[in-house]
Amino acid sequence: MLIKNISNCIEKEIFKEISNYCDQNGLESYVIGGYVRDHLIGKTDSKDIDILVVGSGISAAKNIAKKLKIKKVIVYKNFGTAMFKFKNFEIEFVGTRKESYNKNSRNPEVKPGTLIDDLNRRDFTINTIGLSLNKNSWGHVLDKFNGIQDLENQIIKTPLEPEKTFSDDPLRMLRAARFASQLNFKIEKNSFDGICVEKSRIKIVSSERISEELNKIILSNKPSIGFKILESTGILELILPELTNLKGIEDIEGQKHKDNFYHTLEVLDNISKKTEDLWLRWAALLHDIGKAPTKKFIKKTGWTFHGHELKGSKMVYRIFKRLNMPLNFKLKYVQKIIYLSSRPIILSNDNITDSAIRRLIYDTNEDLDDLLILCEADITTKNPNRFKKYLNNFKIVREKIKIVEERDSIRNFQPPISGEEIMNYFNIKPSKEIGIIKEYIKNSILDGKIKNNHESAKLLMIKKGELLGLNKNSVE
Repeated sequence: MLIKNISNCIEKEIFKEISNYCDQNGLESYVIGGYVRDHLIGKTDSKDIDILVVGSGISAAKNIAKKLKIKKVIVYKNFGTAMFKFKNFEIEFVGTRKESYNKNSRNPEVKPGTLIDDLNRRDFTINTIGLSLNKNSWGHVLDKFNGIQDLENQIIKTPLEPEKTFSDDPLRMLRAARFASQLNFKIEKNSFDGICVEKSRIKIVSSERISEELNKIILSNKPSIGFKILESTGILELILPELTNLKGIEDIEGQKHKDNFYHTLEVLDNISKKTEDLWLRWAALLHDIGKAPTKKFIKKTGWTFHGHELKGSKMVYRIFKRLNMPLNFKLKYVQKIIYLSSRPIILSNDNITDSAIRRLIYDTNEDLDDLLILCEADITTKNPNRFKKYLNNFKIVREKIKIVEERDSIRNFQPPISGEEIMNYFNIKPSKEIGIIKEYIKNSILDGKIKNNHESAKLLMIKKGELLGLNKNSVE
């Protein structure tokens, strides 16, 4: 079935140009790898095209780019590759090569090689499938390792002996988990065992490459597939021990707690049905990491995790730094969502005041909807009645928030009185009194003591200023 549709992969204009150049110069050429794989499984939106040339890939790229009037060609001389952008595609050319690896590095020594050498060096059989671009063999299938059969059987498998494949380039272990997660494929047993044997080699992979693969797993339709593979092979403990520390159920005096690792993966899968936002998915993945260090058993109470939200939000910085991820507003966002993750459900109680709702709206600001999405994804009970009850509680919370928000305009709250107005009114220079007055006005609005408007705030400003010894005629 796949073979019938394979010719659709090479109908684009760029392939004709490559074919013409290679035929004129006596070069054998193929489109190979991910672009072919994706087309064969029905994903036709791939924008990365890999071209394999039996000869110099760099020379081919430069000459074809020149013919297409493309000025910018990026060359990676050490790896024998070059790439350029054509319309919406990134096209990378590589000459056939063979690689040899140093034990302490995943960067290979590259030498020119044969077509077979090049196929042997690739990571998985499903990425070794090629289609000829030469006129006399146009569309001929190159499939030395039965990659098409593995695609049909939905298997991730190394072309050569797995342990050597993963030892040479340990990043391939993460890529195996990523492809399994993205494609919903299984890792073939020998390849899985090879990852288990070589797992410690992951330590030589840069943190940037690790986080890049983790991001791709997190962005897949069902991220739990990839994370379960990483956990069962022992890799996750090496790169994200904060997650594996959640694994397991303890039983004391007949009282148990849930397995927070598998609960976390359920939450991540749940939220992935609702959002494609990478950082909200990261917040879901890390939302319970504070439970391991805060777990306690108290007689007559049972298991507690008091303060796990605060603890977890603080742990995020260390994780992001270790994985060389952004230490900017994205980190702050993830920390904020985790810290506030238990707040909304409390608001479903009948005795909750409007003040509590206003403070949640103020504290979350533009991230309130994201927080509620996480909280709803956090419902993983298998009891249908409880599930319905918990979900209904969040409907109540959303309704309360809507009422308060429409009435009090708290979201994106800006104090009605600015520091400049306070200074002008009391004729003072910047001082701590300004901050005190602004904070007092803010809290009075959030507590419902005054309305959120300029007139009410100004009256309160005058009153508080007088209590601080300020008056309209004071001069500092």
